Amino acid sequence: MMLVMENKIKKIILTGYRATGKTIVGKLLAGQLGFTFLDTDHEIESRYGAPISQIVASHGWDYFRKLENNLLETLVDHENMVISTGGGAIMHQAAWHQLRKNSFVIWLTADIATICRRLASHSATASQRPSLTGRDIFTEVESVLLERQPLYEKGSDITIQSEQPLPDVLEEIKKAWQQNQNT
Repeated sequence: MMLVMENKIKKIILTGYRATGKTIVGKLLAGQLGFTFLDTDHEIESRYGAPISQIVASHGWDYFRKLENNLLETLVDHENMVISTGGGAIMHQAAWHQLRKNSFVIWLTADIATICRRLASHSATASQRPSLTGRDIFTEVESVLLERQPLYEKGSDITIQSEQPLPDVLEEIKKAWQQNQNT
């Protein structure tokens, strides 16, 4: 008699807007689960040898988005990994659809005021997070979130508010992950 094994989820993907905690949550979660951690923005910077701001200044957002899409496509078959994606990675719908086939996707959210406060207080924001629209920070966050929210909703398995204490965020993710693995 042959047993048929169900196709279990092999990785966790964290999505959401800038400054919602994807990197810090991802690093801690990967450590707790014994998974490899990968931050797509940092990986692109490493492969290209320059910060995102320089890539965008030299070649534009479209070029950066191509690099991002190419990286996402290479991650489809990876296992035992927590991936923190850039805020715009959700826009690559074909690659995202492929990633979701064996991934548990968590949308980390925060309100606009919290995102703006976090962006303003982070010293590396200018080099790591160049403006998407050229507008003031509040207007940019508001308009980009409005545009991406339907994609985040459709492209995620669960939504978790990242304004709560970090240990609570991690516990909520681990509970949801375990429930997913047991279904």
